[in-house]
Amino acid sequence: MELLKEKENGNGSAVIDKLMADSILTKKYQHLTEGQKIKLIEEKFRDIMLILGLDMEDDSLKDTPQRVAKMYVKEIFSGLDPANAPEITRFKNDFNYNEILIERNIPVYSYCEHHFVPIIGKAHVGYISHHEVIGLSKLNRIVHYFSKRPQVQERLTIQIAAYMKKEMGIEDVAVIINAEHLCVASRGIRDTGSTTVTSSFHGQFLQPEKRKEFMSLLNL
Repeated sequence: MELLKEKENGNGSAVIDKLMADSILTKKYQHLTEGQKIKLIEEKFRDIMLILGLDMEDDSLKDTPQRVAKMYVKEIFSGLDPANAPEITRFKNDFNYNEILIERNIPVYSYCEHHFVPIIGKAHVGYISHHEVIGLSKLNRIVHYFSKRPQVQERLTIQIAAYMKKEMGIEDVAVIINAEHLCVASRGIRDTGSTTVTSSFHGQFLQPEKRKEFMSLLNL
C-alpha cells in the first residue's frame, strides 16, 4: 500500500528505489572480502556436515565445504554483490524502431530463500524502445544478476522490471517468469507437475491490446 500511495503522488523514483532495495540484505558482513566470506562459509558448512553425521575424512567429502563456499560466493549467490550489477550502455535508436522488442526464454536459475533449493525456469523480457536501445545480452545479464541470490519469484520479477525502467529511462517494460520451484517438487507436497507464473507490466503494456500483442509474440 505504501508503494502504491507514493506512485499515486508521482514519486516514481522513490518507488523504484524501494523495489530495488533488497529487504533481506544486512550490512553486518558487507565489509568482508570474497576470500573471507568463502573461509567463513566453509567452516560453517563443515560443521553442518559433521552434525549430519558425515565422515569429513572421506575423500569424496573432505573438500565439499570449500567447494560449496566458493559456489555460494562466486556463482549462485554472486548477485548479492552490488559490484556485479550489469552496466547498461544505451545506444541511439538510429532505425527509429518503436515496436515491442522481446528477449524470450532467458534461463532463470535462482534459489528459494525459504529452503535454499533451486528455482528453475524461463524469463521473457520486453520493452518498447524510443530514442535509445541497449544490447540484447544486457537483458539476459539483468535477469541473471537478480536470479543469483536467495529469492522469491514475485520479488525477482519486480526487480528485473524496476532495474530496466531505471537504467533504460523508460516506462514501457514487461516481464514474465515461468518457473518450477524444487521446494515444491522435491519436498513437502512433492508436486513435480506445477510451475509458477509471475508478471510485471508497465507503461503501454498496461493497455489490454499491447499486453495481448506481447503475449502473442511469446506464443504462450
